[in-house]
This record gives sequence, structure tokens and C-alpha cells, in this order.
Amino acid sequence: MKFAADLHLHSKYSRATSKDMGLESICQWAKWKGLSVVGTGDFTHPLWFSELKKKLKDDGSGLFGYNGIKYMLTTEVCNIFHDKDKLRKIHTMIFAPSFEAAAKINKELGRFADLMSDGRPIFSLHAKKMAEIAFSVSNECVLVPCHIWTPHFSLFGSNNGFDSIGECFGEYCRNIFAAETGLSSDPAMNWRVSALDRIALISNSDAHSPSKLGREANVFDTDLSYKGIISALKAKDPKRFLYTVEFFPEEGKYHYDGHRNCKVCLSPKDTRKKKKKCPQCGKQLTPGVLSRVEELADREEGFKPERSIPFKNLVPLIEIIAEAYDKGTDTAYVRNEYIKALSSGGSELDMLVDRPLEELATFIPPIIVEGIKRVREGKVAISPGYDGQYGEIKIFNAKERSAQKQISLF
Repeated sequence: MKFAADLHLHSKYSRATSKDMGLESICQWAKWKGLSVVGTGDFTHPLWFSELKKKLKDDGSGLFGYNGIKYMLTTEVCNIFHDKDKLRKIHTMIFAPSFEAAAKINKELGRFADLMSDGRPIFSLHAKKMAEIAFSVSNECVLVPCHIWTPHFSLFGSNNGFDSIGECFGEYCRNIFAAETGLSSDPAMNWRVSALDRIALISNSDAHSPSKLGREANVFDTDLSYKGIISALKAKDPKRFLYTVEFFPEEGKYHYDGHRNCKVCLSPKDTRKKKKKCPQCGKQLTPGVLSRVEELADREEGFKPERSIPFKNLVPLIEIIAEAYDKGTDTAYVRNEYIKALSSGGSELDMLVDRPLEELATFIPPIIVEGIKRVREGKVAISPGYDGQYGEIKIFNAKERSAQKQISLF
């Protein structure tokens, strides 16, 4: 069966995460977004793990049901350690096939850190040791490097990362078959690095609040089961792993180089001209994902490997509505329009990807239908994100936004 999955998110027990990230709220938003499978996130946290065990129902598929949504047992861990006289900071996801396996991982990890301290615990363990723990518990456990290009806390991060998967995970490199592209990169950027050809590139929201669910996701056509999903990823089979849903990577917080405090945003080419120094303060610029990809790339831009998994760049529906009416995404007007569209038309992913435009026009204002059309066609203008600042997408021109803003007043 065809379904969408968002496998990286956080619970209310993670730092800087909404208190609304409980099972009930996650389920409601997953349905609105069009997700059939979501990760639990944070299964290492004792209180969250206890709640998951109490509420999730085991149907033997390796996924666990609650209120119409299937959950995969997932967690993200942070490893900060020294390797070759350099400080490394790596975020990694662990997928577990059962509560028994997750409990064993928690027991082992509890020897090295206080798991109650944060939903995403921090360890001084080498990433190889983390891999050893996960794979020794079960050969069905999966390790996925998170948002692999982000400057901070990632596999290839310019500040504290490595130049290859093997450097980071050593002999366990052969067990790693998937990696997360992150919001600031898309598969096309990753295709420039031949070492990633064997890797299934997955995309997830890394949501810290319910409304961010599904902003990136994976679409499968396979058994609705743990083994079904993992098998499709291992095989990197385009008949079962259909495509990923992606941000436009320019919208991510670390796409270009820059200094947020100085409001300086530069392309890799312009950064080289400035010798990597901020033209305002003279300090080192924060390198963006695009610069880091170019450092490790051994192919030209536009190269597409054989058996690559397709992707679709989308803008969340609430952002399309907010831009159309020139209002904030958190305003009551935009939220009401969003809920109204969902109540009439099913899920957000269905509206953004699959539903014919003429059908959407029967229950969505014309300006929103036009916005969805432009996003599908890639007809958007983007000011790239940099140094922790999200990029800004413009779908409509100032005249169009002003006209719709006047309409919304009445």
C-alpha cells in the first residue's frame, strides 16, 4: 500500500520542544498532514518510553498503533567526542524493531548518561560505540545519521563532522544504508557525492511542534510494517520507496554561508571572494550546507545517479496561505483558513501533491490553488537561509499579496 512516513520528530520531553508533542496531538496532526507512519522520537527518555509502552498497541508488524496512526520506535542521540585530536558532534537516529530491543538499548545507554535529562540525550561516546551498542542489541536495529550536512551536530558538518561515513563509523559503516538529507539539502545536492550512491536518502521533519510534522517525509508503496519500510530502504528500490517530500533547500536554516547578527548572507562563490571572512565584522563566516557539499562533491551540479529515488520540493500549505494573504503563519486568520481547507479536502500532502487542481478549486480559494500550482511547478522566489536563519519563500508578488490581504479584511 502507498503511505507517507515521517520518522524523525521529538516528544514533549526534548529540550526546546512544544509541550503539545504528546501522542494525541501528534496523531491529530499526522492525520491532517497525511502521514500514516510517524517515529515516536525520544524512546530513550524513561517517562516517554513508559507512556509509549502503555498506549501503543503491538499488532506484530514492528509498528505500533495508536488512534489510527502507526508508530515506529525511534530516537535521536547526540555524541560529542574527540577523534584524531578534533572535537566531533554527531546526531544519529536509532530505529528499533520492538519494545524489547528499545529497552535493551536504553539499559545499555543508561550506563553512560542520565536519560531523564533530555529526550535527545548527550553522550561522550564515540559514534562507533553507539553503533556497536545498537547493532549488538539486534541486527534489525537501524542507525541513520541525521541532517548530514548541517554545520553543527552532523556527519559531514563543516564545524565538527567527518569527510566520510567510514571515518565516523569505522567497521560499522557497512551496516549504515540510509542517511537524512536535512532541511537545507535535497537529494540532487547529495547526488554530487558518489560515496552516497549506495545510501538511501531519507527526509523527515525533525519536528519540535505538531504543526511541523510532515514538512519533509518519505512515501512508500510496501507492507505497512517495520520490515517493509526497512527492506525498501535497504534495497533502495524505487518501486517501493517512491519519493521523498522536501523543503526547497534554500529555505533551510543553513543553506548559504553567512553571519546572522551582521545580516550577511553569501553564496559559496561570494564567500571565496571574501576569503571566508564576514565583510561586516571580519570574523569567520558560518559555512552553509551548499559550501560543504561543494567541498566533498566529486561530480558536477545536475548529475543524477542510476536508481536514484525521486523527490518533490514542496511548501507547507499553511505557508502558502500565509504568503497569499500577507499574514503570519501563527495568525488566527491563516490557521482558520488552513483548518477550513483540511476539513473540506482531506490531508495536506494529498492537496499539495496528488489532488487535481480543478478539484481543489471546488473548495479552496483561487489564490491558494494558484499557490499550490506554482509550488508544484517550482515557480517560487527564495531568499536563502543562512547561519540559523530560515530562508524566505515568495510565491506571489507584492501586488497579488496586497489584493488578497484586502479581501481577507472583508
